[in-house]
Amino acid sequence: MAVRVLAVDDSGFFLRRLTEMLNGDPRIEVVGTAVDGRDAIRKTQELKPDVITMDIEMPVMDGISAVRRIMSIQPTPVLMFSSLTHEGAQATFEALEAGALDYLPKNFDDISNNRDEVAKVLRSRVWMLGIRGLPKKPSLVKEKKPLFKTKSSTDSSTKASSKKATVRPVSVASRKGSYRLVAIGTSTGGPVALQEVLTALPREFPLPLVIVQHMPASFTDAFAKRLDQMCAIHVKEASDGDVLEAGTALLAPGGKQMLVTSRGDQLKIKIQDSEPGQNYKPCVDITFTSIAETLPGKSLSIVMTGMGADGAQGAKLLKQGGGDIWVQDEDSCVIYGMPMAIAKEGLADQELSLADIGPQLAESV
Repeated sequence: MAVRVLAVDDSGFFLRRLTEMLNGDPRIEVVGTAVDGRDAIRKTQELKPDVITMDIEMPVMDGISAVRRIMSIQPTPVLMFSSLTHEGAQATFEALEAGALDYLPKNFDDISNNRDEVAKVLRSRVWMLGIRGLPKKPSLVKEKKPLFKTKSSTDSSTKASSKKATVRPVSVASRKGSYRLVAIGTSTGGPVALQEVLTALPREFPLPLVIVQHMPASFTDAFAKRLDQMCAIHVKEASDGDVLEAGTALLAPGGKQMLVTSRGDQLKIKIQDSEPGQNYKPCVDITFTSIAETLPGKSLSIVMTGMGADGAQGAKLLKQGGGDIWVQDEDSCVIYGMPMAIAKEGLADQELSLADIGPQLAESV
């Protein structure tokens, strides 16, 4: 049965183009269109689509308000269309906070100048969200925990609830004290997943962290700043030459590649341009490979929700060097692609629910 899609946009031209691309895939059927947020709510209730594509700026009711309402009355996977600007980044994060699962640039040329490639990316995202549905993790769907909070608004009750999260039994012997670095790789669903993990870490977290989130260049700085406001640890977009410090998470800049290097006992970041043909910018495999070379057996790497298999090759090298690898479990993933690729290769030391990763990480190091 085809994935049924409701397309929402106030531009008739965009709706026609979008519908044409989606209907070109026999696995997908556009069952309706809506021209504003209020229209989208009504048609969601009538048509009960598997996926909704949603514009942000629309008359009558904007897309973010519509997503909030839809998630409260007819929870449905939502793919947002966003502009790749600072303002677009802010709006996209608000949409994710409201309950959207994924986003794509509204200007399709920002995906590729090749129309066939654009259609391929669009169809794959919509189809995967449709067959996957909403993640089963209650805190991401039913409770709708705010995605971005300021440090002042993170009260003691929130911290207490994080500490009380159930931790699954450790499947390997603890190596507390042997790690020098934590590395996290993620993609689709990653912004919400990273919130869940990083807010569970105490201010005095004893290790540095490096994070690779598939994200456009115009988004990563804004995303790092929002995470920094929300977390007890410090979060910033990585810059070339940054020294890795305990209690600080460095987010790979979009459009670039982030490597971990060493000078004596000091760990540093090297940022380099992406090369032609590299699909992911930033790429988890590239960062993981650099860690395998620089810190064999001294890292803990975590791969969370995301489409594709980025991270699997790097994880193999990390494992060969004696590093530990955790993956997010299928039930709590938005897309169980990247973690599945590692689990299938037998590289995962632990498979944890999203709610367990942060508390287990705080305990293990």
